[in-house]
Amino acid sequence: MKSSRFLCVAGFFGSAAVLLGQAGPAVPASAFASAIDAEITSQEKLLVDAAEAMPPDKFDSGPENLNLRGSEFTGARTFAMQVKHVAADNFAIWAPLTGKPEPAGLHAPNGPPEMKSRAEILKFLKDSFVYSHKAASALTSENALELVEFRGSKVTRISLVVLALTHISDHYGQMAVYLRMYGVVPPASRPMKMS
Repeated sequence: MKSSRFLCVAGFFGSAAVLLGQAGPAVPASAFASAIDAEITSQEKLLVDAAEAMPPDKFDSGPENLNLRGSEFTGARTFAMQVKHVAADNFAIWAPLTGKPEPAGLHAPNGPPEMKSRAEILKFLKDSFVYSHKAASALTSENALELVEFRGSKVTRISLVVLALTHISDHYGQMAVYLRMYGVVPPASRPMKMS
């Protein structure tokens, strides 16, 4: 009798677990992954806000177009190219952490050559951050030093996290200068409104 009750209870909880597994909440990320995710969110806000702040008529411009006397900007990326490059490399840098190859058609480090419109490039950037968040969700303090393949070398997972975040910071700095060259104060540099 006890064994049949046990089987009924076990069956009930087993069925509930299956149902909850199908519709239930995702497994919470480790504290390590949550900390990395917060950093991604911070960089995402800076970069997406900066990308959206560039006026549409200046989006495909760069310092070479300004012909600044005494400057050397020959071959420098346009603003649009900067945004596309960051997005492509976000996918490429985070891909090894997913255990899957880079998404097809990425053309990292410069992004898909056929992608030209502001709307497409902004979507590509935002999608790259969605991908970054997903890739970071599996990080733990235990797997951070595991080696993964990246561009023909074995590197630690945490080194890719550092690369991704510093890469974004580097290009944010360049994009902030581009914005100012075209008379736009980067959103993160604007005075805070006091309520």
